Amino acid sequence: MSRPPFLTAAFYKFVDLPDYEKRKAPLLALCEQHQVKGLILLAREGINSTIAGAPADVHAVLAYLRQDPLLADLQHKESYADKPPFYRMKVRLKQEIVTMGVPGISPTRMAGTYVKPADWNALIADPDVVLIDTRNDYEVEIGTFNGAINPQIKTFAELPAWTEHAAQLQMSTGKKPKIAMFCTGGIRCEKSTAFMLAQGFDEVYHLEGGILKYLETVAPEQSQWTGECFVFDERVSVGHGLVPGPHNLCRACRQPLEDGAQNSPLFEAGVSCPRCHATTSTTQKNSARERQRQWELAKARQQTHIGAHLPKPRYRDPTP
Repeated sequence: MSRPPFLTAAFYKFVDLPDYEKRKAPLLALCEQHQVKGLILLAREGINSTIAGAPADVHAVLAYLRQDPLLADLQHKESYADKPPFYRMKVRLKQEIVTMGVPGISPTRMAGTYVKPADWNALIADPDVVLIDTRNDYEVEIGTFNGAINPQIKTFAELPAWTEHAAQLQMSTGKKPKIAMFCTGGIRCEKSTAFMLAQGFDEVYHLEGGILKYLETVAPEQSQWTGECFVFDERVSVGHGLVPGPHNLCRACRQPLEDGAQNSPLFEAGVSCPRCHATTSTTQKNSARERQRQWELAKARQQTHIGAHLPKPRYRDPTP
């Protein structure tokens, strides 16, 4: 059985890139030359990306990046698809490749201790360990690790403020607790564990490769994960073995639909769901209706309507 024609490569690396602004133009030109699509974020603190295209072309971009000594050990994750996951190529300059908003936090200088998926269960079974899910509330809603704390944050940038007041993080017996943190693919945990170390927590751990690597490698009968893992692509969610889950996506807010959402009077395909209905104006809803109409027409004609379902989500991490 042959592989699907489109290769998706997800990668990130925290590394000091003082000339990151100068990297944008040649990198964009190379991707366009190879007809590679997707999103690359560049910042002083590193690179964060998901790109897709023909396998040879994607590997050409990766080879180009790895020619740089600063990115020579860049690692990526691969997946294949029958349809192109992206319709455009964008290279954006950012202040951070994952936004926390706390100056001076650098995983290149400090980060928590990596824990491999095979060793994760033993760590979180320790009663002295405080297990924290660093993802947004709508991600946690559809799945998380047993016993994990949900900070109830809307964006990753809210996590530092939560840690200041969380009762679970207060000192007991005169000592700060052990911390274990996890996220989808690992990038948010690198930033969050660096932050916790800067706050004086001595024992800080995070799941290497994130939830996705855990679900890929740990057998279901041994798993401490319950539910599905939300992913920022058309699969919406995945379970053990990275098998696509049962969830559907609201095309307006790009968040998973809650149970029964499609039966709600606040749900309108491509326009709103109960979660986001109150956050958009009538003008925005009318624009979304027209976009949905154009998408349905294009689908009926078996054409691609570029950008029809690509509004900005609240959190955009190019790495799945």
